Amino acid sequence: MYINLMTVENKNNQVSIWLLLITFLVGLMIIVGGLTRLTDSGLSITRWDLFKGILPPINSFEWNKAFDLYKKIPEFKLLNYSMSLDEFKVIYWWEYAHRLLGRIIGILYIVPLIYFTFKKYITKKTIFSLYLIFLLICLQGFMGWYMVQSGLTERTDVSHYRLSIHLTLAFIILIMLFWNFLKYKNSIKFYHNKQLPYFLPKLFLFLIILQISIGALVSGLDAGKIYQSWPLMNESYFPNDSSLDDLISLKSFEVPSIVQFIHRNVAYIIFLLCTVILIITFKNKDFFYLRKTTLYIFLLLLLQILLGIFTILSGAQIILASMHQIGSIFLISTSLILVFKNSKIN
Repeated sequence: MYINLMTVENKNNQVSIWLLLITFLVGLMIIVGGLTRLTDSGLSITRWDLFKGILPPINSFEWNKAFDLYKKIPEFKLLNYSMSLDEFKVIYWWEYAHRLLGRIIGILYIVPLIYFTFKKYITKKTIFSLYLIFLLICLQGFMGWYMVQSGLTERTDVSHYRLSIHLTLAFIILIMLFWNFLKYKNSIKFYHNKQLPYFLPKLFLFLIILQISIGALVSGLDAGKIYQSWPLMNESYFPNDSSLDDLISLKSFEVPSIVQFIHRNVAYIIFLLCTVILIITFKNKDFFYLRKTTLYIFLLLLLQILLGIFTILSGAQIILASMHQIGSIFLISTSLILVFKNSKIN
């Protein structure tokens, strides 16, 4: 019996290490993808060659061929018509790194998954979830190309809606990976006598995901480069280039100032909810096991808000905007830990 328990624990450790590695790579993918967007590099590779695209251009002929393809799209014709080949190589490498990392994640996920399935390392309770993640990874690759396609013909940029879906799906994959990691890492089940009202941590996590989706809309519309002031938008709480009718319109998410306004106010709601959770946790001694996690979340949220403010004040300066996105990865991960710890059975 002792040997059997050790074997199960060893199997769980191997699966958990694999899941943590893929979670890290997906987080890295989000960071690289964000920088690809911030450097306007996403349209530099105009074809989706799943296998041929693994190798970058290796000589001047291939580089010029790739550059000629880029010259055919509106982004070059209308915005980057004076770009040199050396400048093109910079944006090409960003997009290439993003796509290559996606391929690496796919291989490092499916090969061990098949091995663990064959060796029966994976429990029946998680096998569906783990294969669903692989399907989502494949869908994410298609979604990335679908997003790029929106900027190859009539637009000088990708659709901000498709960008938001692409980023949101990446975070859903990250959440599913990290959740399964937590389950395998904490294979011993235990109970807590009392939990927070179960909807609070889940609501907080949902609002973080929603805020990330809205943040992608902000990025896609370059809405962070307008109204470079805080707490007011110039001298007004509500943007003075819009009306309340715009806020309730179906096209509200196409108006940059409205999208920035929504992004700001969702952040305030998240902060208030986090404060409520923090107070409840520290006021009731039964929630001692949640205090450290809740405090980390609160501190990360403060940092994230400060980074958001500095990003706005700087006009979406690349380093600050990237740090703001990195902060969202840490914030959503710790929020997921809170949901996990607050579960009735871990």
